[in-house]
Amino acid sequence: MSPQAWNALLATQAEPSPFMRHEYLSALTDSRSAAPDSGWLPQFVTLWQGEQLQAACALYVKDHSYGEYVFDWAWANAYEQHGLAYYPKAVVAVPFTPVPGARLLARDAESRTLLVQGLIALCKQLELSSLHLLFGADADIAACTEAGLMLRNTVQFHWTNAHYADFDAFLASLSHDKRKKIRQERRKVADAGVSFRWSRGADIRKADWDFFYRCYERTYREHGNPPYLTRDFFRRMADTMPEAWLLFIAERNGKPMASSLIALSTEPDRPLVAYGRYWGALERVDCLHFEACYYQPLAWCIEHGAQRFEGGAQGEHKMARALMPVKTTSAHWLAHPSFADAVERFLEREGAGIENYMDHLGERSPFKSA
Repeated sequence: MSPQAWNALLATQAEPSPFMRHEYLSALTDSRSAAPDSGWLPQFVTLWQGEQLQAACALYVKDHSYGEYVFDWAWANAYEQHGLAYYPKAVVAVPFTPVPGARLLARDAESRTLLVQGLIALCKQLELSSLHLLFGADADIAACTEAGLMLRNTVQFHWTNAHYADFDAFLASLSHDKRKKIRQERRKVADAGVSFRWSRGADIRKADWDFFYRCYERTYREHGNPPYLTRDFFRRMADTMPEAWLLFIAERNGKPMASSLIALSTEPDRPLVAYGRYWGALERVDCLHFEACYYQPLAWCIEHGAQRFEGGAQGEHKMARALMPVKTTSAHWLAHPSFADAVERFLEREGAGIENYMDHLGERSPFKSA
């Protein structure tokens, strides 16, 4: 299947994202970031009608649960305690990328349903324990529901642009205490002598990519983990998808000292969406993370008319920066009937907890009262 055919199908979806582009998925594999030797065995599944591609998805056979952001470690432990193998399992997802969007690329609902049915049949044929579709679009979840998969919700935090004239207008929409806190945080960074510059697309220089990767790698290693993504992955992004990236570089005394990388939607004639992705710093400055990962990107989004900024997985602290809670959905099929029943009961209890959590968050809006 050609990259053009894949991307053309993606462009027809109601909720496309740059992370499902052929170039992005190929770079993950070709750079060995998400490849068989790291526990991600790609199995791209397609549905054809004659010579026309009707549906497609990226499926990975996995022997671990790292890099998914929908956590099923407890399920794996329960299997192990009963002498059963949870791995390998199948995951329909974008590796290391908890961004909601189309996962089942299809020309119509019927083709999408057939694709889900084909995925379940493939899992049975390969004797896999389970199938997990993560952070799916509404159409994906509808097809999975029709096929009998169980649904699971998690919470993310997204910012929506209310057509603010500038960053001060955005601040004016917030309650007094939130507005004051943001100004104090930004002042700490400025008073430390830190300034920012940004580059987009082909204007991002190789030296800036290299510096970003130093920051990114250091952040992971400070937390005791090697980075998921290799330097070669970002080289491939600069070569094949430059238009999808926005890079902020923080400088002090004329030297770079921190950076944050933002992804941008790439489909023409669609609203511009920004996605918070990666950051890192070589020096410690109070509140630098908030400035690099929220305030600089939000100011850019306001200036350039971006409709939405998605802040990534988890993080209640994002609400203080006006990123509001949004439910995301995954779908799950387990081959073992008894474990499927047990997981279904667990998801009912967890789902009630998510609803209560959303209600609780809704009472803590950072915006002025109407």
